[in-house]
Amino acid sequence: MSNKENYYTYKEIRQQPDTWVKEYDNILSSKDSICAFLSRYAGNGYEVIFTGAGTSAYIGDMLAFLFHDLKFSSYRAVPTTDIVTHCASFFYPGKKVLLVSFARSGNSPESVAAVNLVNKSGAEVAHIFITCNAEGHLAKIASGSDNTLLLLLPPETDDVSLAMTSSFSTMAMACLMAFNAGGIEAHKEYVANAAGTLRAAMEKYEAAIEAVAAKDFHRAVFLGSGALKGIAEESHLKLQELTDGAVMCTFDSFLGFRHGPKAVVKNDALLVYLLSDDLHVRKYEIDLIRQINAGNKVAAQILVASEPVKIEGIDFDAEIIINPDSLPTGDYGNVSYVFVAQMLGCFKSIAYGLSPDAPSKSGNIHRVVEGVTIYDI
Repeated sequence: MSNKENYYTYKEIRQQPDTWVKEYDNILSSKDSICAFLSRYAGNGYEVIFTGAGTSAYIGDMLAFLFHDLKFSSYRAVPTTDIVTHCASFFYPGKKVLLVSFARSGNSPESVAAVNLVNKSGAEVAHIFITCNAEGHLAKIASGSDNTLLLLLPPETDDVSLAMTSSFSTMAMACLMAFNAGGIEAHKEYVANAAGTLRAAMEKYEAAIEAVAAKDFHRAVFLGSGALKGIAEESHLKLQELTDGAVMCTFDSFLGFRHGPKAVVKNDALLVYLLSDDLHVRKYEIDLIRQINAGNKVAAQILVASEPVKIEGIDFDAEIIINPDSLPTGDYGNVSYVFVAQMLGCFKSIAYGLSPDAPSKSGNIHRVVEGVTIYDI
């Protein structure tokens, strides 16, 4: 797999620590405007809804676990694909919503349609567009709009490759930083440490991940709890789309996996465990890992954690420690876990003779979704 450096996908995975630091500088320089915008809606009964399609939707599934303050009435994730078909279930007269839209290109049909639909819904809606493309539709319509805040990411996050990698993680980091803009100076160390520990982890564990990618597995399961369930969700898509569906993937929470989905565990399966920092939560996770290993033989297992975790009698094909020096990263550290699946997908794609930059031989998936007709209500 010596040709990995020839692919945009690999370069875009490796650039993530740098794009995070660049985005911190962007947020810091825009602190006053971000704080002024948020203060108009905080404390006034607004619900925050995170939205996007596919990978962009999974950002919200992760973030919804990470906001616990009382500035807004609640925080939840609703994909644009649900808003387009069931807008009235979430937006209606009297409803107050701050809609945070994640979009790499800002041009996908559902991203544009969701904004148009909610603006016609009769709800009181304000918008934050977090996008990587200055020339995209969302970036352009934000200009001159009093109720819209545009957070434009460094241009290199507008991934050239089909799969979203640096766009996913940097949009997530941007949102976390923006909602903490009032004290963003105190977060400089968290962001720098998250970037530094990710950079170190990629250097240290790339070869181990590449070795696992070379193993003979045809299905994969990613498990995580809380915010890491959102990372597991994104992880399952990365490996599946980068292998053009040759590796079928699923995800779940550790506790949820027992309730039927565990049937997918077979001898051709890769299991990836994203362990929580919370020691109470981790007890449940380790119980499931023990149960899987007691009754199943699988192709490979990867353990990902923020500190060394030994489970007696269980050997993993790779044990990946994201934060070996226990430096503070805050909630930003959750985002780092996604690099494991990104690298797995890149290396497995190459092993299958595909181009990770454009793995879909069938043309079933595209960098910007095609073939969606938006119907008027």
